Amino acid sequence: MIGSLSNIAKIPELKRRVIFTLLMLLVYRLGVHIPTPGINTAALKDFFSKYQQTLFGVIDMFTGGALENFSVFSLGIMPYISASIILQLLTVVVPHLERLSKEGEAGRKKITQYTRYGTVVLSLIQGMGISIGLSQTENMVYISKYSFVLLSMITLTAGTAFIMWLGEQITEHGIGNGISLIIFAGIVARMPSALGSTIQLVQTGDMGFLVLLLLLAVMVIVIAVIVFMERGQRRIPVQYAKRVVGRRVYGGQSTHLPLKVNTAGVIPPIFASSLIIFPATIAQFLQVPILTSITGWLRPGTGVYELLYVALIVFFCYFYTAVTFNPIDVAENMKKYGGYIPGIRPGKKTSQYIDKVLTRITLGGAIYVSAVCVLPSILISRFNAPFYFGGTSLLIVVGVALDTLTQIETHMIQRHYEGFIRTGRIKGRR
Repeated sequence: MIGSLSNIAKIPELKRRVIFTLLMLLVYRLGVHIPTPGINTAALKDFFSKYQQTLFGVIDMFTGGALENFSVFSLGIMPYISASIILQLLTVVVPHLERLSKEGEAGRKKITQYTRYGTVVLSLIQGMGISIGLSQTENMVYISKYSFVLLSMITLTAGTAFIMWLGEQITEHGIGNGISLIIFAGIVARMPSALGSTIQLVQTGDMGFLVLLLLLAVMVIVIAVIVFMERGQRRIPVQYAKRVVGRRVYGGQSTHLPLKVNTAGVIPPIFASSLIIFPATIAQFLQVPILTSITGWLRPGTGVYELLYVALIVFFCYFYTAVTFNPIDVAENMKKYGGYIPGIRPGKKTSQYIDKVLTRITLGGAIYVSAVCVLPSILISRFNAPFYFGGTSLLIVVGVALDTLTQIETHMIQRHYEGFIRTGRIKGRR
């Protein structure tokens, strides 16, 4: 053991971080197949075949099939993401959290601690809701109802806490954002089965070869568009005036303020899909005639669902952007350090100009996200695609891949830069 640790220590830092990340993701994927005690797996598969288009199907997509197996990782990392979003929204409303967010590293650690507490609370609530719903299904559990609910709450909460710890370890000792990589691994894990089913359809003749080529071309184009839009930004030129402090002159340089086209990221489609599917999930358990008819209208693929889905995505794009980006604070910080936008007066005029530009590019970002999220329904209904391509999952996969590659590139540049400095010092001594 000591020898293996010493060998790992000899590995360059980037390679060591990549290996550590892969090992942690392997641990996560192994835990997906460990079932929660007391569940009937055969009845569970029948249950998910009926409720795939409900909130259970959405959660199962992000957990990489863990909920379908009702494993110890059934809740996945979604409670942590929900707690993070709630804390981020509360930061705008609660003065104490707003002060913590501006206190630097100490404040961020405190907010992270609150997020962990919130994750445990949400995990207990979600675990209780899912276990109660499953326990009321016939032949689903083979132990007493109350024992199953209590055992499931403890098991699922512990599983989510462990995944949260894995994500933090990947972020600290690995490469990339650990939480995002865990979601990435869960989504990518379903690709081999989708590829296998596609090949089987082509072999049996149910799907033509030209249709397959058309789908592949669409996939490549969509991924290229996502990469282009996720990297796209509007750069507002900013000029800093010269300031004399003592004997030194500061400022005088030209820079820019980057505004991303898709500032809200994948949060709007997650919120929108959850908000639409949650009532449908409740209605299927209650079996009320009026609610059942409403559920039929809100089923993915219908016109009402798609229109409501797009409208909610646009709304949450503007809402989340307004919460996370404050043009007034940006304008005040620019004014404090002597910065200004050429042709725009500092202060209120600057904040109005930034808000105007942000409103326009957010509309483009909302249309782009809506188009990608509606794409799966078009492929499945029009082209009879045997797999779910597009939507929130594709945005997450491409976004996480781009961020991870950027961090790998940063580590490589830093390593070469340090080596260049070390070589220069040696030559200087000679």
